[in-house]
Amino acid sequence: MNSNSYFDIGANLTHESFDKDLITVIKEAKQNNVKKICITSTSIEDTKVSLKLLENDQNFFITTCGIHPHNADTFEESNIDEIKNLSEHPSVKAIGETGLDFNRNYSKKENQILCFKSQIGVAQDLNLPLFLHQREAHKDFMDCFKNIDLKVNAVVHCFTGEKEEFYEYLDRGFWIGFTGWICDPVRGKHMIDLIANMPLERIMIETDSPYLLPKNLEIKGRRNEPKFIVEVAKKIATLQNKSLEEITQIFFENSQKFFNL
Repeated sequence: MNSNSYFDIGANLTHESFDKDLITVIKEAKQNNVKKICITSTSIEDTKVSLKLLENDQNFFITTCGIHPHNADTFEESNIDEIKNLSEHPSVKAIGETGLDFNRNYSKKENQILCFKSQIGVAQDLNLPLFLHQREAHKDFMDCFKNIDLKVNAVVHCFTGEKEEFYEYLDRGFWIGFTGWICDPVRGKHMIDLIANMPLERIMIETDSPYLLPKNLEIKGRRNEPKFIVEVAKKIATLQNKSLEEITQIFFENSQKFFNL
């Protein structure tokens, strides 16, 4: 493996902003050493679209399958069987994006918790990793794992929290995903010391495209793309005082290990 290979563990490529030029977006990602992308699903329908997208390039793409907390009000028990059936596809490598979001509260809290716990169970049943979302719900999020002997990998994607939360996740055995949020001199300021000193064994990087365009980029528009994953790696390499090559290799190998590739 080339030491400058990138694995974007979370990109929302089914988002409508990519409808017209996804082929170009993928081409440019590859030209910028992106070797693997996990397409993030937020609904059953998302997963179906993702599976169509990766038909032409199964070596490049993998996908998740699950229901985002924003969509938890629509969750029904029958969705469990749908997720399990879709997850039989060899390119489905994680359950999610699932978790809790008490910032937007697009779905009722009790429905979010029910939907989340159900998907934790699915991941355990299928022995697939969990792709997790948590926003302003840390305590309830952690409570959902109480009395559970978690036997699968789980990543808290797009980490933006405090040092205490970070190490609580690591202590629980979770992995952590960082996005271009850390490149924002204002919103990412509180994480500088954490990133500079954190252990790297369970760290991965992602773009969360089309969201969270790294603020250090001077480009037109606001849409983020997988090709910009290098900015996240550069920021961590600088703060860790390591070479970009070393950092990139660590994150790529971590990602391979996380998704059991």
